[in-house]
Amino acid sequence: MINTVDINGNITLSYIPMKKLKTTSVGVYLHRPLTRDEAAKNALLAYVLHRGCAEYPTTRAMAEKLEDLYGASLSSGVSKVGETQILSVTASSISDRYAPDGEPLISELTSLLLSTLFEPLTEDGIFKKIYVEQEKQTLKDNIESVINDKRAYAQLRCAEIMCPEEAYGIRKSGYPEDVDKISAEELYNHYRSIILSSKTDIFVAGDADINALCKDIKGYISNYDFTPCRYPSTVIKPQSGNVKNVTESLDVTQGKLSVGFRTGITPESEKYPGLVVANSVFGSGAHCKLFNTVREKMSLAYYASSQLDKAKGVMFVNAGIEFDNFDKAYNEIIRQLELVKNGTITDTELTAAKNAVINSLNSYYDNEGHIIVYYLTERLLGTNNDIESLKERIRNVTTDDITEAAKEIALDTVYFLKGKE
Repeated sequence: MINTVDINGNITLSYIPMKKLKTTSVGVYLHRPLTRDEAAKNALLAYVLHRGCAEYPTTRAMAEKLEDLYGASLSSGVSKVGETQILSVTASSISDRYAPDGEPLISELTSLLLSTLFEPLTEDGIFKKIYVEQEKQTLKDNIESVINDKRAYAQLRCAEIMCPEEAYGIRKSGYPEDVDKISAEELYNHYRSIILSSKTDIFVAGDADINALCKDIKGYISNYDFTPCRYPSTVIKPQSGNVKNVTESLDVTQGKLSVGFRTGITPESEKYPGLVVANSVFGSGAHCKLFNTVREKMSLAYYASSQLDKAKGVMFVNAGIEFDNFDKAYNEIIRQLELVKNGTITDTELTAAKNAVINSLNSYYDNEGHIIVYYLTERLLGTNNDIESLKERIRNVTTDDITEAAKEIALDTVYFLKGKE
């Protein structure tokens, strides 16, 4: 389904045909190792690049260009896959075949993204200082706002406590104190140091002429001198030492429990399909054990669910609970996991779990952004599993496969956010 072309040693173009939709999405994804030194710089860089490029140097000029492309949208940001930080610039427009006058919209959109990334707006040889200062404040506000979502904050803290000496524990957008230290000159120098020496993926999902785009992109980058590089890697570590137990207090009325486990299983493992279904049986969806027992039957949680991070080989369980129910909720969560490990799974649970996973995979075909993220993650992990083959592997999962994978799940960290005394 996916058509991939090597543009040069650093840049790969991938095309995902999706003609059922009337739009086409294009994304440029630059991959960097997630480090404390770079995290805030890359996040700020994404914000600054969005402000304009040499050809469209103002917010108004950029907006007018997007409007000329029939209301196209453009965004930028950073994301985290395992221990890789991804700086992305993405855009979406109606597909060429729906353009009233037959304009090559996707070609123009791709050129705009490349200009945004490779020809940023500068002033006196560096990024425009006023833009940098404005975006520093915006970035800091966004970093600090994570505490407003206590559920997300609890999992973030769990991951930090779980991986204090691992890159995975670093926040994807860095830290406010690091943002404060970045000057326009330093940010521009950082940009110059990474733009031609980072693995870069260009994804197109929708309806486009891949051969024409390939020719356009090769022509655009022909004057740049790239430095050969590799994709960043993620270190998978087994659970070791004692389980970490941390309780913190904030002004909250509902306790937030986040429990971190290490699975050691990544998508290239034969056990991966079994782990995916195990997670579905255990804590993913209205059919799962956590929902039906911890939440519905025992009323120990307002919500209770589990999620895998396949890139790092970890799993998190998150639950919203009354402060006094910590022991009961935690113990029941662990008991339900033991049931999965022991194979106490009904045929109804198994069927519902597999159907839920397959339905989730099918939903990617209705969302260009989601399907790009799926294949981009596969590229980073070096597995390149297509959706249909993964669906078939899920269909073939047995209860024995689930128990074999679930037995690899090891408790690592228990984090509890409670109210102040």
